[in-house]
Amino acid sequence: MVDQTPATGAQRAAILLLTLGEQDAAEVLKHLSARDVQAVGSAMAALTGVTRQQVDKVLDKLIEDMHGQTALGVGTEDYIRKVLVNALGESKAGGLIDRILLGRSGKGLESLKWMESRSIAEMINQEHPQIIAIVLAHLEPDQAAEVLGYLPPRMRSDAVMRIATLDGVQPSALNELDEIMERQFNGNSKKLKSASVGGLKAAAEILNAMETSKETELMSAIRTQDETLGGRIEELMFVFEDLVDLDDRGMQVLLREVPSATLTTALKGADPSIREKIFANMSKRAADMLRDDLEVSGPVRLSEVDAAQKEVLATARKLADAGQLNLSAGGEEFV
Repeated sequence: MVDQTPATGAQRAAILLLTLGEQDAAEVLKHLSARDVQAVGSAMAALTGVTRQQVDKVLDKLIEDMHGQTALGVGTEDYIRKVLVNALGESKAGGLIDRILLGRSGKGLESLKWMESRSIAEMINQEHPQIIAIVLAHLEPDQAAEVLGYLPPRMRSDAVMRIATLDGVQPSALNELDEIMERQFNGNSKKLKSASVGGLKAAAEILNAMETSKETELMSAIRTQDETLGGRIEELMFVFEDLVDLDDRGMQVLLREVPSATLTTALKGADPSIREKIFANMSKRAADMLRDDLEVSGPVRLSEVDAAQKEVLATARKLADAGQLNLSAGGEEFV
């Protein structure tokens, strides 16, 4: 699209769905008619080079429409918050609420959530290591993991260790950092309300979102520098092998949400105990079909297995955020 303003409702819907991510967009599409799905799907396929300005216009239009739809004494922001929390769970909705309600007009740190990961890495790699850590802690775990992957290897372990040892940030310092970032965009200041960033759990979530090979390499580097800290981070991490600890009900809930092709790829080379746990929570017919699929399917690249396992874990965390199952790692609840 050349015009900065998305012309049709289908184009606006396509941009909005692309900002949500694959799983959440799929949930929205389930509630559309076949004709609407075709229109929005075609618009998504035709999108190229979507700019940040176009995204902002779409979100502004959404807020404007919500004002019109909720004029009967209902606060728009409260309405959006309640809808998103009910649909996605408190934890998952939190980041999306920030993007819609804060990110639509925000600059500075909030604006980073709309940037390409490589661009963020290029922007911050010359900053002080503590600033890099605070910026990464402020991003969503999957985005922070991507940014971390673009930083020089020597900086990665230091950044994660600093994130793990962050014990809150003074609001004045966070606002000052926000102003520094915002000057990169020549925008106006937006005071941040929360200084609750970083910590062991944040470090663990970022590592969980990384490719397994990079995650292993990074954990090894952290343990070399600080064995105790590395152990504390590792205790909070949740990996594919930990799915064996799910109770039967939780496993059944998870299996209903994972596509069969993804599950088959994820189980390639997986520990036999996990396979048996999954087979035990399926009907005999479904388990037999899965066994057959595993036997007849050809070799799969390790990168594809890793991606499939990450997808299963992402689904498990989403269900945990919604309170539909409990994940545990190292004896601690991971939600």
